[in-house]
Amino acid sequence: MNEINGEIRYKDRIYKLAFNLNVMQAIQKKYGSIEAWGKVTDGTDSEPDVEAVIFGFTEMLNEGIEIDNDENGTDLKPLTPKQVGRIITEVGMNNALDKLQKTVVDSTQSAEKNG
Repeated sequence: MNEINGEIRYKDRIYKLAFNLNVMQAIQKKYGSIEAWGKVTDGTDSEPDVEAVIFGFTEMLNEGIEIDNDENGTDLKPLTPKQVGRIITEVGMNNALDKLQKTVVDSTQSAEKNG
């Protein structure tokens, strides 16, 4: 599984998106499965569940921040769901969903290729 493979730009800052086992665990704990979460965030059958979108983004962004902190010795603070909601609003829901879905797909495809 590829640790960090997405990013999102907000106010001249690039935030890394990480979709790994830590993020998967948080999503499964809240939504029961990655598949269940994916269905409510993809917007195929109805509008995306905004709470689920913000939750997933918050987990992915904060995992990216924690990885940066570990690897670079920085002490960046995790983002709150309200801050993440502002980021999504600024970049646009469709653009944010595209980045979220691409990050999830790229991460799981890299795991399949390496497995």
